[in-house]
Amino acid sequence: MKRILLTGAAGGVATWLRRLLPPVYPGLVLSDVKTPVDLKGDETFIAADLAKAEQIEAACAGVDGIVHLGGYSTEAPWETILEANIIGCYNLFEAARKCGVKRVVFATSNHAVGFYPRTTTIGPDVIPRPDSRYGVSKVFGEGLGALYAYKHGIGVTSLRIGNVADRPIDERRLAIWLKPEDLVQLIQIGLERPGLVYEVLYGVSDNARSWYDNSRAIELGYRPTGRAEDFAAEVLANEARDGKHPADLTYQGGSYAADEFTNEMPKSQQRSPK
Repeated sequence: MKRILLTGAAGGVATWLRRLLPPVYPGLVLSDVKTPVDLKGDETFIAADLAKAEQIEAACAGVDGIVHLGGYSTEAPWETILEANIIGCYNLFEAARKCGVKRVVFATSNHAVGFYPRTTTIGPDVIPRPDSRYGVSKVFGEGLGALYAYKHGIGVTSLRIGNVADRPIDERRLAIWLKPEDLVQLIQIGLERPGLVYEVLYGVSDNARSWYDNSRAIELGYRPTGRAEDFAAEVLANEARDGKHPADLTYQGGSYAADEFTNEMPKSQQRSPK
């Protein structure tokens, strides 16, 4: 693919991708509602507000594939999520359809399934259990991706991303850590894998404590190089549990599940601070 659009270019995950993707996709085009503060002279940037259909359609013109990181990346009031992650996501897929884009890699999140307990291993075909309004918006995006894949023939991959970083920093991230170079591998599968129609894959590295069955990604050629267990001894030695809500410790979504939590905790699943 010659021309790839990266939305959400001013965000944290894009910090790595702006460095790692150009050697693979020299025609990389960046887009966001605001200009990245460290934009370089050799980077191509198109300002676009996802909530404004005409702006994102202009950014998609002439594009072969899209890596969609754009939107609001944390929990927020419904009005914020609605505009950035619901309306904005629809505008992105509709622009892709109108512009003849061949592939879309949608950055969904572990928070689309955050209310599964940490004692459970889940695959890509589980019923969604979002842990937040943000998680609900990612479930919406996954459904939208499937619609545009099967109705309009766009090859779509929904990556349920864990935590992209140089290394995991706490116990929860030992399960969900994603090495930036491994994210590039998953993006390449989404953009280049022949015959791809619609896939849900987990954006995690080779983590011994992972809560996710990512065998489908392996079938498609994913060979992660990051190993969270390499950092486990140091991480666990510094782990603090005091003051955490039981839902934070029990559910895969962590603090997102605990925030605004008013339900009763199932005694069979509950973990308590040690």
